[in-house]
Amino acid sequence: MSRDVLLLNQKCAHTLSLFDATSGEELHHLRLPDYPHEFVVDSTGRYAFVGHYGILGADCIGDQGGCSVFVVDLETFTLINTLSTWPYYRIHGLGIDDQDRLYAMSEGHNTLLLFNTPLTQTTPDLAVSSGGYKTHLFALTKAGDWAYGINLLSNTITKFKPHDATFTPIAMIPGRKPEGNSLSADGRTLFISNRDDDSIVAVDTESMTVRASATTGRDPNRIYRDPKGRLITTNYGESSLSLFDEALAPLGTIQLEAIPIAMSFHPDGEQAFVSLKGDRIAVLDLESGQVRRSFATRAEPDVSCLLVRDH
Repeated sequence: MSRDVLLLNQKCAHTLSLFDATSGEELHHLRLPDYPHEFVVDSTGRYAFVGHYGILGADCIGDQGGCSVFVVDLETFTLINTLSTWPYYRIHGLGIDDQDRLYAMSEGHNTLLLFNTPLTQTTPDLAVSSGGYKTHLFALTKAGDWAYGINLLSNTITKFKPHDATFTPIAMIPGRKPEGNSLSADGRTLFISNRDDDSIVAVDTESMTVRASATTGRDPNRIYRDPKGRLITTNYGESSLSLFDEALAPLGTIQLEAIPIAMSFHPDGEQAFVSLKGDRIAVLDLESGQVRRSFATRAEPDVSCLLVRDH
């Protein structure tokens, strides 16, 4: 027997929680220092790495934010290690490669930090500049040999090498206020959503040029690839999702009851879990585009990950 559980960060409750994905019952919660944000899970599904952004938003003046990554054992649901990123603050984007090496982005210093053995070490092995300003998120190849910084304040994407600080980042402008991103399986195309342009673009990662573009809903803050290969933008300026194929042909719009913040998918390819304003998770049927059910969360549900657990 197996059980579907949803791992969820709730930014304003300062909490990482585990919910029964069917009933919506909260099974565990772990209070972390104020305003934890993004997280990634290792290849075994055993450990989560949670970045400490440390402030509500980047418009908080006079507060540098957090400078840690929290390592959580998902079996015991306890904090087992804290990685220091000091003096690099506001840890936001996170990535993990096929060797379970951890990459953490300091938005405050536009610096990517590498941890080769994040379960046991406490300080980074390497720091590399992203080459942009206000690097909120980044995309990472599976081997970790290339990264793409998504830079809100310079309106750029930067291509750089996480393991080579001598490499000069290559920059291009995909649009205004890029944030959402999804790297194709072969690493040749980087899909970017531009929040101020209401657009999604396909960037050729070799030439760093835009090869295709399409119009999204208002303020597309994130891009997700569902198990069927479709690209989905969460439209933060309205209560909707926009769907596209990899050629950026529009596949329709899904209306929601509230503004979407983030989403994740069940590996069966049939369900998506959408974090909504109003402190709820909507369980979306990907085939019909209809919300099957929803359940309440703590304050400001954000990043999630569906895990299948044996009883």
